[in-house]
Amino acid sequence: MSTNRSAKEELIQEIGGRGKFSADWGNSRTRFRRLLAEFIGMFGLTFILSGGAATLATWGGGIPPFANVVILSLISALWLTAAIYFLGDISAHFNPAMTLAFALRGDMGWLMAGAYWIVQFAAAAAGSLTARAFFGTAGNLAATRPQEDAAWQAAGFEAILTFGLVLMVLGIANGPKLNGQFVPLAVGAYILAWGTMGGLFDGAAMNPARAFGPDLALGDLSTVWVYLLGPCVGAVAAVGVASLFRGRATSQEAMAAMGNPNSRDA
Repeated sequence: MSTNRSAKEELIQEIGGRGKFSADWGNSRTRFRRLLAEFIGMFGLTFILSGGAATLATWGGGIPPFANVVILSLISALWLTAAIYFLGDISAHFNPAMTLAFALRGDMGWLMAGAYWIVQFAAAAAGSLTARAFFGTAGNLAATRPQEDAAWQAAGFEAILTFGLVLMVLGIANGPKLNGQFVPLAVGAYILAWGTMGGLFDGAAMNPARAFGPDLALGDLSTVWVYLLGPCVGAVAAVGVASLFRGRATSQEAMAAMGNPNSRDA
């Protein structure tokens, strides 16, 4: 293919012509499907984390802090694995930092990225607020907090964790869907490993919306900047390194970012 062709034109050719091109960001129906998928995935993440933390604190029988971190990391990993499997062909970012990475790579426009961010943060808040309505504020609803006087260290730690997460996804999210055979398992394994390792230090959010939801539900946004700054820096760095590894994103990789929410309409 000519290097002068746009990613969209390349993708049209690869999948068989304009009549079958179904990754149109301008289609209002597919926009709604993508945003709904993002809402469900992000709502589920904060609901299951905030609810899990509250139920463990209330009925867990005094679980030690490290065991609590392991359980919450496993809960998060299992939900993301499942959600990417069943929503990945529509949209499965579930993380504003991941959306930032795809936008920086040119896979999606900034206007659509902005819509994703609004939905992701709203869904995260709704998930934690719903958990609070059911279970109260026990366990701080799995809120992420840096160690005292270590906010900048926590931001740097979040940058490192998110860098690895985004670089991994950019490296293996190819082909026609983001829910390829290994992506959900790799994301789940990564979240479990680093969530267990870093949970006691700063919560290991790796996701600005995941940090925002519980903070909003608790009415304390004093440290949310840590989990905005760190993951965004990590995502930007990951896009730069990914471009060094692989060059310009292929049209198949763009399709992985966009999903294919109207494939049944083609």
